[in-house]
Amino acid sequence: MTTQPTPPPAATALELIGRTPMVELQDFDTGPCRLFVKLESANPGGSIKDRIARSMIEAAEADGSLKPGGVIVEATAGNTGLGLAQVGILKGYKLLLVVPDKMAREKIQHLRAMGVDVRITRSDVGKGHPEYYQDMAAAIAAKLNNAVYINQFSNPANPLAHETSTGPEILEQMGGDVDAVVVGVGSGGTLTGLGRFFRKASPKTKMVLADPVGSILAPLVERGEKVEPGSWVVEGIGEDFIPDNCDLDLVAKAYEIPDAESIATARLLLTKAGILGGSSSGTLLAGALRYCREQTEPKRVVTLVCDTGSRYLSKVYNDSWVAEQGLVDRELHGDLRDLIARSTGDAVTVGPDDTLLTAYNRMRAADVSQLPVLDDGRLIGLIDESDLLEAVEDRRQDQRFRQPVATAMTAKLHTLQAGEPLDALLPIFERDEVAIVMEGREFLGLITRIDLINYLRRAA
Repeated sequence: MTTQPTPPPAATALELIGRTPMVELQDFDTGPCRLFVKLESANPGGSIKDRIARSMIEAAEADGSLKPGGVIVEATAGNTGLGLAQVGILKGYKLLLVVPDKMAREKIQHLRAMGVDVRITRSDVGKGHPEYYQDMAAAIAAKLNNAVYINQFSNPANPLAHETSTGPEILEQMGGDVDAVVVGVGSGGTLTGLGRFFRKASPKTKMVLADPVGSILAPLVERGEKVEPGSWVVEGIGEDFIPDNCDLDLVAKAYEIPDAESIATARLLLTKAGILGGSSSGTLLAGALRYCREQTEPKRVVTLVCDTGSRYLSKVYNDSWVAEQGLVDRELHGDLRDLIARSTGDAVTVGPDDTLLTAYNRMRAADVSQLPVLDDGRLIGLIDESDLLEAVEDRRQDQRFRQPVATAMTAKLHTLQAGEPLDALLPIFERDEVAIVMEGREFLGLITRIDLINYLRRAA
């Protein structure tokens, strides 16, 4: 085996932005084509947005709009904010980011761990509404002293980063031979920057758009159709308007990818290639696979792993969340079984001899407020937060959480059978209880108010 020389130590993490690796995907149905993925998840901030963050901050420094000790304000789906924090904090700036409320909590936690001021706003309003994330960010920046609204959607330094770094890297790694590049559009910088570069450096290279169903962009490219924006769960790509930085004239082909296909393809990338990518990476890979399979001649196709999937463990890689969102094929029965996202094997439970500390830790880890108590697979009780609090509040501090669960659980249970209709839940909820669902004597799972709300939202 030949070994490549390792690079010398970097002076700062800023030097690690770019020069990301490329992997050819094996064991995928790519038709007559070869398909390669560029791992932008290998940037120090975990996403392709590190590139534009450095470019935009350096441009603001050069034109004097960003001064020492200043505040960088941005509207972001998370990754641009993380990139801005990655670059800006090392340069001594403060960050204030406005983030829509559908973003993965891992992104929010990452930002706050870096000391970023994160303002969460609504994701169900459009451009022009005061709580729309871009309008809100612009308004906040206008009121602050020594602050600059970076505005990735209109900032020319955004596409410039890809025109001068990402594009040349791809062409070099592909030996100067690339037939198509599949991208998504959030701010439009990746599409426009790469499109401009390849138009000059490799005119044969086609730009292909992978767009979530619900976004207005793919229908406009493919059919010239202006549609009303819908909603989608994929983060970071898809738009309800055309950003100033988005040059759709560069797109040769566009695909509309449903959320379920994006999530399934992201998971496939992990299980088949060992690459943990985010939800948008699933969309791009799904679009790239469609493009490859449609070809009648061999082509060399590139797409991007836009960010790391470690930011989506609570969503894309969480079976319960995927089921709750209706993003997996699932047999529906028209009864209470349709509301149980977790199978019995996946349910978080405790035993009667476990300590209250164990029960507490499992509640916290699973973000639930009650746990079934199983003894040798048989349901014998339920313990919730009120049971736990009542059991520990009057005990000596050193004894509070050492008690067994059996001393605090509720053993008198009202259960429902799995075949009962949804209406059977209402009396349970009126008593402020959680519904315990059985199939005969076998415990299936719990149903809470939020489970019913999720079900009704999907059915709306």
